[in-house]
Amino acid sequence: MFYQKKNSNKYHNYILVSEKDSGIKQYHFSKKKVLGFFMLSVFVLSSTLFLSANLLSNLIYKNKISNLRSNYENLTNTIVSLERELDELTTEMSGIEDKDKAIRTYAGLPQIDNDIRKLGVGGGTIIGNSSYKNIPNDLLQRISEIELDVNNMSRKVKLELNSYSNLYDLVKEHSDNLKTTPSILPVQSGYVNSNFGYREDPFDGKVRFHHGLDIAVNIGTKVYAPANGKVKFVGRQGGWGKVLKIDHGNGYRTVYAHLSRIVVKPGSEIKRGDLVAESGNSGRSSGPHLHYEVHKYGAPQNPMDYFFSGTLK
Repeated sequence: MFYQKKNSNKYHNYILVSEKDSGIKQYHFSKKKVLGFFMLSVFVLSSTLFLSANLLSNLIYKNKISNLRSNYENLTNTIVSLERELDELTTEMSGIEDKDKAIRTYAGLPQIDNDIRKLGVGGGTIIGNSSYKNIPNDLLQRISEIELDVNNMSRKVKLELNSYSNLYDLVKEHSDNLKTTPSILPVQSGYVNSNFGYREDPFDGKVRFHHGLDIAVNIGTKVYAPANGKVKFVGRQGGWGKVLKIDHGNGYRTVYAHLSRIVVKPGSEIKRGDLVAESGNSGRSSGPHLHYEVHKYGAPQNPMDYFFSGTLK
């Protein structure tokens, strides 16, 4: 049991009485000591509360930092994935544009101006940086670039949709003429190793105009007709070796050189996709390949402008 007894202005008496024995203990403390003890208790309690609060605050801060770091990594991964998909779409759109150019060539339509192709038509919605909060500047910059690329892609898609709508109407009106327009690769494999235009002659090194494409293929590769027509010439012709010429009508004629075998005869009526020959290495040739030319009203054309479907399928 505890008793407090005031003794004077300087001291306080404190008596402790045990309930189990009769012993009595008495303590004397000055006011200064009592006040000092009280202040020390307050200090210890305050320090304990401060350290506990500081520890709790650090735990909350570390947890928040961990969450922010995780969100940053997730956002970065999402942006990288979007950039990769956008690159793939850009490649696909480039292929669509090439086919659009080829179709316009066959159909006799004017080509879309390159500046218009770059700009497209219509427009998309750009969200703007103000819609994003608490995002680091580096990610914000990448997001803005993606938005601009998506907007640009949207405009190009609208342009191509309009273009294909016009082409579809034209194809319906002139489907018979298009059957006689060269529009597929004459071989299903190989690669172009010499393009249309000026080049160094592989034999004497002089610069000459190359009127067709040289497609590197193995000897015996099947050669198919790129359009309906009639066989005009079969035989050997100087440095070209074995040659096949087909008249498709409407001013179009195709030439195939360095062949190993020709399976059609002069005057034969053929359709697009028919087997007409096999590639070889005959005549003045630096290696097995197919020399392929497209002429319109006697003028050589770039065969690359006449590959609509790419390969025969």
